[in-house]
Amino acid sequence: MNTLNYLINDIEPFGLSKTIGEMQQTFNQLTYSHLVVMKEDDYLGCLSETDAHCFESEKTLSDYQYALEPFFVRKTTHWLDILEAFAMHNTNIMPVLGDENKYLGYYELNDIMHCFNNTPFLNEAGGIIVVEKGTKDYSFSEITQIIESNDAKILGAFISKSGENIMQITIKIGHQGMNAIVQTFRRYNYNVVSNHEEDKFLEDLQKRSNYLDKYLNI
Repeated sequence: MNTLNYLINDIEPFGLSKTIGEMQQTFNQLTYSHLVVMKEDDYLGCLSETDAHCFESEKTLSDYQYALEPFFVRKTTHWLDILEAFAMHNTNIMPVLGDENKYLGYYELNDIMHCFNNTPFLNEAGGIIVVEKGTKDYSFSEITQIIESNDAKILGAFISKSGENIMQITIKIGHQGMNAIVQTFRRYNYNVVSNHEEDKFLEDLQKRSNYLDKYLNI
């Protein structure tokens, strides 16, 4: 998927000679968290809406150049890394630089999220399994082996929680053999966190336990 198809140039970058008041007016008309600031052809960074509304409107951007946040991505950056950059910098626009740091435009967060929405992880039918294992013990190759040994295919996987001692992995797979896959994970000492509807093992144990309790209490 070519993320450059989502490149936008609707809002022109602000020069250092522009006043804070002009930027405040632009923020009032948009829903962007940041706006791009340049010095001639050189990208300097972005000013946040929060900072802009705290500054004196009659002063120029050059007076507040220290407040610029110099985040950006390259035109070759993968969309997953672009999403990470959005999250790291708490922004909904992301400047894009090309060769020799030339400013090309910017991405909007919603457009890049669209890339994720079009992946098999969200689009294709399947089941979700969430597993946990020690940070030093888990292995993606082992996870793949467990799933494929049960004649299933991985539609997507990501680390959903990372702790000092425990790593949590969310996996989407085809519907076939979900119960067998869950049992295989347990045999490999993975803690299955998800309460998937096809995880019959725990459900059956719970039913038997309840039945036994009723029997003993007669």
